[in-house]
Amino acid sequence: MSTNSKLTRVADNIRILSAAMVERAKSGHPGGAMGGADFITVLYTEFLRYDPDNMAAPFRDRFFLDPGHMSPMLYSVLSLAGHYSTEDLQSLRQWGSATPGHPEADVARGVENTSGPLGQGHAMALGAAIAERFLAARFGEWTAHKTYAYISDGAVEEEISQGVGRIAGHLGLSNLIMYYDSNNIQLSTKVDEVDTENVAMKYEAWGWNVLSIDGHNINEIREALVAAISETERPTLIIGRTVMGRGARGAAGESFEDKVSTHGQPLSAAGADFAATVRNLGGDPEHPFAVFDESREAFAQRSEALRAWAAEQAAVEKSWRGEHPDLARKLDGFFAGTLPEIDWKSIEMKADMATRAASATVLGVLAGQVDNLIVASADLSNSDKTDGYLKKTKAFAKGDFSGKFFQAGVSELTMACVMNGMALHGGVIPACGTFFVFSDYMKPAVRLSALMRLHVIYIWSHDSFRVGEDGPTHQPVEHEAQIRLMEHLKNHHGERSMVVLRPADGEETIAAWKLALEEHRPVALVLSRQNIKNLPTLGRSRREEAAQLAKGGYVVMDAAKPAAVLVATGSEVATLVEGAEQLAAEGIAVRVVNVPSEGLFRDQPRSYQQAVLPAGVPRYGLTSGLPVNLLGLVGEQGVIHGLDHFGYSAPYKVLDEQFGYNGATVAAEVKELLGKK
Repeated sequence: MSTNSKLTRVADNIRILSAAMVERAKSGHPGGAMGGADFITVLYTEFLRYDPDNMAAPFRDRFFLDPGHMSPMLYSVLSLAGHYSTEDLQSLRQWGSATPGHPEADVARGVENTSGPLGQGHAMALGAAIAERFLAARFGEWTAHKTYAYISDGAVEEEISQGVGRIAGHLGLSNLIMYYDSNNIQLSTKVDEVDTENVAMKYEAWGWNVLSIDGHNINEIREALVAAISETERPTLIIGRTVMGRGARGAAGESFEDKVSTHGQPLSAAGADFAATVRNLGGDPEHPFAVFDESREAFAQRSEALRAWAAEQAAVEKSWRGEHPDLARKLDGFFAGTLPEIDWKSIEMKADMATRAASATVLGVLAGQVDNLIVASADLSNSDKTDGYLKKTKAFAKGDFSGKFFQAGVSELTMACVMNGMALHGGVIPACGTFFVFSDYMKPAVRLSALMRLHVIYIWSHDSFRVGEDGPTHQPVEHEAQIRLMEHLKNHHGERSMVVLRPADGEETIAAWKLALEEHRPVALVLSRQNIKNLPTLGRSRREEAAQLAKGGYVVMDAAKPAAVLVATGSEVATLVEGAEQLAAEGIAVRVVNVPSEGLFRDQPRSYQQAVLPAGVPRYGLTSGLPVNLLGLVGEQGVIHGLDHFGYSAPYKVLDEQFGYNGATVAAEVKELLGKK
């Protein structure tokens, strides 16, 4: 163990590096990083356990940074640990650098999560802590490890902190240790100008073990971490009282600590003097990116200890594998993302059912076959029909993670962030359900799923105004347009960042679940509340034809020379079929095209797209959402029947008639399009 004086020198090194990074970039947040340097030093030099030669080793401790603006602190400590170069630090916030302004998940370098939107980072830590307990319940406590989270005043203020605090306390997650850097400073005000709550009492009420310390006192930090690791019944919150801009000085040596101005700009821009600050912290202003001898020694010592720990862990794992070869194969499959052989053809699906009910049927099958699928619901399992899974397993409870269901309670954003944390941890496939209208609450987490390329499955039921009597507050209209934008937004791998699937009947719901499990990106399943008539076939079985969902779009009803092409997705495809049948009775032949995912459809060869949507044939679209949902498929020369207004409270069949969602309206509007009315 390094002496306290040596660790203080390491912390000062981190303060200088953090300030220098921001100064050089002429952009960033130095103050918080300078205040948090003592805690991060103790954590990384004495407590955080990982294999420095295999950063992705699955049973490492995790560190989740919530305030992403404190990236200079994280990059600095990871550089001292050998994972970033001096050149990396010098290129903070620059094009093509390994050090973006807010950290982006990079496990090889020790960055566990993309952070920035306050609150989400520690919610992801909660998800990782749940995943750790899930795996330990199946493979043994030798897999156990800690999840550390670092939060700021802003994260405590964000409403999501309530969800995290409630859930972690309720589940008794003693493997979750959170450090609250309490410095009473935020970007435009002091915290006590906007928040005077008793944070310690709040977390104690949620069942946390709360410790308050001087966040600059090495002994107190160490003692708090030892106590947190020893806790077996509760998650721990360590409240560290710190000083924003610790060590910052003006040209005359005056203190520039505890100032709002140093939060979000270089020290020099805040009126402090960078050179004076570096000198005050024991560094050389001419070489601010220098590494202190004490830092080299402390991290060399820690690397040696970590390698010894990794060797011990490897020996334990080898012994366990020898005794449990079947479990070992299962464990490897979990982390490799290997799916079991599922006989999709054997799933029995009733005809003409709601796709949420069809999803429940599939989930009931998956519950017995996909052992690492964790399903969650925001207190709607019996309505979003994720209870099809719950009925075959049980919900997590304090001290018992042998089940596979997470009851999140009414907290959609928290639930979605927890799913991201589970995916980041690895070894599990997270899926969560709620009403589609509440995807509004979840969008910030969905966006991070897409950015981080996480395999999270979103189950959104009650997909249209056909929610009926619940009225406009519960009837999604603009939501499909919003979520489908993610199909047009590419991730950093150049892929469409999300797959959005709105199956048109029960058979297609099976195909949607198959694709959702096999994907590596986030997937949305948008499901109906009401029953939907099964689509017709073109010669093969409906299940075989429904498998074409993987192409994003396909023909479900056709004619030798169609006068028009009718396009829809989800519930509306069956309505198009009804209209097409009426048109056929009048001698007007049309083609009906189902496009459950425009993104997947646009990724098909152009020849396939043109074969499904031939040029020169008039197009008609039907959507229960905004007309823009189908604009890219129908084009400006076609006609789209959609909603440009909120819904109303009434039975859904009444709304169908009032809004014109029936075969008769489809037939009439297509005839008008063709000039045959």
